[in-house]
Amino acid sequence: MTRLVAFDLDGTLIGRDLVLRPRVREAIERMQKAGIAGCIVTGRMYRAAVTYARDLRFDAPVVCYQGAAIIDPQSDNVLRDVPLDVDTVGAVVDMVQRDRMHLQLYRNDEYYCEQRNRFSDLYASLSGAEPVVVPSLREAFAYSPATKAIVIDDPEAAAAYVQQIHKALGDTVYATRSYPEFVEIMNPTVDKGDALRFVARHLGIEMRDVAAIGDSWNDAPLLKAAGFGIAMGSAPKELLEIASGVVGDVASDGVAEAIERYVLA
Repeated sequence: MTRLVAFDLDGTLIGRDLVLRPRVREAIERMQKAGIAGCIVTGRMYRAAVTYARDLRFDAPVVCYQGAAIIDPQSDNVLRDVPLDVDTVGAVVDMVQRDRMHLQLYRNDEYYCEQRNRFSDLYASLSGAEPVVVPSLREAFAYSPATKAIVIDDPEAAAAYVQQIHKALGDTVYATRSYPEFVEIMNPTVDKGDALRFVARHLGIEMRDVAAIGDSWNDAPLLKAAGFGIAMGSAPKELLEIASGVVGDVASDGVAEAIERYVLA
């Protein structure tokens, strides 16, 4: 029996238009009336995710930053915070700036970069949050951990760069992709699956009673952790291969299909 459904946000609950579709809203309402809870598990900043949690009346903790932070949407209390340490932040800055890639660092639910460009503008348009532009990321984070780092580039370059990060930084970081343009870098103990287990324990729910829905590479740990993992039809083959069920994409109201076929059936 499903007691909790974990929803990825971008590419799952919403598309690039950032709109929750009517059929999806209705399916979630039916799910909640049946006594099944929902939670958001996303790579987004908290302030870019919590509005959706509140709109959908999800009381469960919001997993943000790929699991580096878990926050109560009712009180804004931080339940877990696992940032990149200062030395690792320095290593990331050294590598990415050497390779002349666009880098953003996150702290206290703000994000920082050294210049506005098409990559920072893409992130701002998707997140609804504006960057803090600083002369030097190295100086701004010289003595500060970072919740996460993101490298943004065109999809092919991003796909290649995540492999470079794995080779250069090894197990000192967890690197994954969310949007095809985004390479996200977190503390190595962080991922969406571990965060979902934290939320389930917090709610007193067994993992076998949890379903999860996602669409991208960063959702692989999420689907693996859940009792039943569902991939959106737009997902890469790596996610489709581990999913217990596959539904349509955002434009086809895949989340509503997932709830109707696998949660309420």
